[in-house]
Amino acid sequence: MAIHKGSEGTVHVGTDAVASIKSYSVEDTMDTIEVTTMGNTFRDYKTSLESFSGSLDVFWDEVDTAQIALQAGSEVTLKFYPEGTASTAKYYSGTAIVTGVSISASFDGMVEASISVQGKSALSLDTA
Repeated sequence: MAIHKGSEGTVHVGTDAVASIKSYSVEDTMDTIEVTTMGNTFRDYKTSLESFSGSLDVFWDEVDTAQIALQAGSEVTLKFYPEGTASTAKYYSGTAIVTGVSISASFDGMVEASISVQGKSALSLDTA
């Protein structure tokens, strides 16, 4: 069984790694359609449309090429590497639209950004 530490993960925009990631998430979902008919004793469903969404929390870095590419409204190719980028690493990839960027700061903390994305292609599982 292979397990991995969260600190091994990384996210890329195209070929550029996003700098200073604190955390990220990606969710792949499948809609269903109910197809139960009279006489059935259990509800029945068929799969319908798939979608994915995700988010990144980072320490804001105004010179990071990948972070600069993640502006609201931008269409980007994302690669989520849960186990890092070793040559045998599996990763999830897809095209997404950046739906929001929120910058926050406090007097006793770092400047941070939260970035949300909505997939517009299938999320595929690939090997590096």
